[in-house]
Amino acid sequence: MDNQAPTTPQHPIITFDAQPDRYKHWRMAIDGRVATLTLDVDEKAGIRTGYELKLNSYDLGVDIELHDAVQRLRFEHPEVRAVIITSAKDRVFSAGANIPMLAAARHADKVNFCKFTNETRNAIEEATSLSGQAYVCMINGTAAGGGYELALACEDIVLVDDGSSAVSLPEVPLLAVLPGTGGLTRIVDKRQVRRDRADFFCTTGEGLRGQRALTWKLVDALAPRTRLAEVARTRAEALAANSDRPINGAGMPLTQLDRVISSEEVRYRNLAVAIDRAARTATFLLQGPDSPPPGNPDEMMASGDRFWALAVARELDDAVLHLRFNEPDIGTWVFRTAGEVPLVSAHDDFLLENSQHWLVREITLFLRRTLKRIDVSSRSLIALIEPGSCFSGTLLELALAADRSFMLTGTFEGSNLPPATICPTRMNFGPLPMCTGLTRLETRFLGDAAGLEILQEHVGRDLIAEQAEELGLVTFAPDDIDWTDEVRLAVEERAAFSPDALTGMEASLRFPGPETIESKIFARLSAWQNWIFQRPNAVGSGGALELYGSGKQPEFDRGRV
Repeated sequence: MDNQAPTTPQHPIITFDAQPDRYKHWRMAIDGRVATLTLDVDEKAGIRTGYELKLNSYDLGVDIELHDAVQRLRFEHPEVRAVIITSAKDRVFSAGANIPMLAAARHADKVNFCKFTNETRNAIEEATSLSGQAYVCMINGTAAGGGYELALACEDIVLVDDGSSAVSLPEVPLLAVLPGTGGLTRIVDKRQVRRDRADFFCTTGEGLRGQRALTWKLVDALAPRTRLAEVARTRAEALAANSDRPINGAGMPLTQLDRVISSEEVRYRNLAVAIDRAARTATFLLQGPDSPPPGNPDEMMASGDRFWALAVARELDDAVLHLRFNEPDIGTWVFRTAGEVPLVSAHDDFLLENSQHWLVREITLFLRRTLKRIDVSSRSLIALIEPGSCFSGTLLELALAADRSFMLTGTFEGSNLPPATICPTRMNFGPLPMCTGLTRLETRFLGDAAGLEILQEHVGRDLIAEQAEELGLVTFAPDDIDWTDEVRLAVEERAAFSPDALTGMEASLRFPGPETIESKIFARLSAWQNWIFQRPNAVGSGGALELYGSGKQPEFDRGRV
């Protein structure tokens, strides 16, 4: 199938394909059970024109390659139990996000860039905590801003002790913005740096070096330049010793997606996304599996990356990223499915029954990351459950993620399809939590333990619309007389409201309950960064981000409200 994408002169379309042999900015090397990812940014190879990626600064293109590398290490290299991230530049680890790139970017591009980078950082932490593939950062020079935030995503940080190399988060004093990819949250929540020390650290542009950085818990170890690689390797090997990943065995190659992109549609093998520009709506139609699951993990491995659960995760993930970056005006996403409920349930059972297998675990975690990406995508989400749908288990999560869901009572006039059903499975009760740590059902029934307990009794049961509505699993259950008008009005009103108000409302309503580091980064930090990136103090003609590197001092509006 044709994988080419149309382009426009103003904003060439962004795709998220990458292959290690085509990387421009990263090098991957594997030595036994330890892999090394080396950042060696090509200054002239930015994803857009008009800036140079000096001092290992990065843009979206650099992050797309890192995202790809993290995925491939998890799926293609089961033998890798630890990963070292370092730099090929002499005495420079990374200067963080490229400032001229940020200054020139559209606001939506800034926000989506930070969000995607956050998600890749989170995937690194998930690999460490849940996949037995721990990350160590070997900082061989200055690590500033997003460069240090990349280090913070790692389990262990080793800083060269040479008297000059420092770690810093200089965004507040130098750019009038915030560290955009989790730095503030990770230093106080993850590394538990005292808040007064964190306040000093985040307001000094030059950062901290050597012993003070170690004492303040900003790094985990120091090493002279002559022993830096040795110390990092030793710490990586110690982490690798605690992993349960198989030492021998084949990985799962991730081949290029079969995908066709046009102005009206994005089509994959198991997914089609239709774009209605007048309604500002994208409709996702996911195909359920067309056959039972394999008998065992070996058979799954033999089917390659076309195994249904993995294929759907890859395609849905790619489609979400495509719409985020290339279709910012398409504000409503509608989810539909087609297939047989029992087959989806059977595939869920296969994943659950083989959850200790390393690849099954990776596929489930990939589904989890993809669903989280949908949760935080700043789009209105609507699910339509109709005859012929297969909203069971993993696919039911899409309906549970939706801001509203509609399930048809009965059938459409003239249709020979039986009434729609949904089926909760064990997959809805733990393996696929949101960024808050709660499942979508726990979020839906927050404070209603009795309602959640009743749902447990319906695991594996096909529920028709009236039952689903009574149990609280869908928002509305109209019949065929009211269906068209109710769905149309829901979509039309979404397009009529302010996108800014909707984004704020949806983000507030989707994440009730407890907070985690991950939810704070998205629900708190991303919201503030979104706002600050629009303020004149940062991006106005006299703002710090606009004047950075010019020698001129920014002109701040001193109002604090």
